[in-house]
Amino acid sequence: MTRAPAARAKAWSAAALLAAAALAAPVQAQSVDAQITELTQRVERLEGTRAVKKLQRAFGYYVDRGLWGDAADLFADNGTLELGIDGVYVGRDRIREYLKRLHGGQEGLIYGQLNEWVTLQPAIAVAADGRSATARWRDHGMLGQYKQHAEWRDGIYENSYVKEDGVWKIQSLRLYVNFLVPYEKGWARLQPGEGLVQSEVSRSFPPDRPSTVSYQPFPATQVPPFQASNPVTGRPVRGAR
Repeated sequence: MTRAPAARAKAWSAAALLAAAALAAPVQAQSVDAQITELTQRVERLEGTRAVKKLQRAFGYYVDRGLWGDAADLFADNGTLELGIDGVYVGRDRIREYLKRLHGGQEGLIYGQLNEWVTLQPAIAVAADGRSATARWRDHGMLGQYKQHAEWRDGIYENSYVKEDGVWKIQSLRLYVNFLVPYEKGWARLQPGEGLVQSEVSRSFPPDRPSTVSYQPFPATQVPPFQASNPVTGRPVRGAR
């Protein structure tokens, strides 16, 4: 008779443990699901960062060697290209033709042409959903034609990228040209406004839209606007107007 209360107590204890376990199971499942979601997003952002670097480096290498079709193929269907104050070219066909005309009018570089687009300092921000991104890069250009002319170019890219059908592409490529100067003269002897001019190509082959920016090149110190927020504070970058 004395064992009955003890047995009942054990039964109640076991039932309580089972009830607690039953209540904890959904919480644990939710915790695991949250961790999986977080890890998936982290992987997607990392993969997006790698894909953006690959895209931009490919663009630089293709234009270095006059592969205008390959360069244009890196863009989204409605992708845009804007170099300096030449205006905005929309779509792969228009981008390809503009690049080709800008560099001699043929597929591939002409004999003796130097067209090095050196791209540095990537600062990439991938969206939380891993389907779009922005990136800021430094551009150094070594340009010229054998025994005719040689130029330096300096500028900042502020670009955007999108993932279409599982493939990352350039959505918009915008190069804020700081200066384009003759090699022998350099940037130290520039007159205000001399280092940035509209190309003859953009006059004979007009853009789809006018230039989206109005800025003063070197020796002015205007800062091209940042798309991404400060990575530490999370706030928009001040003074970028």
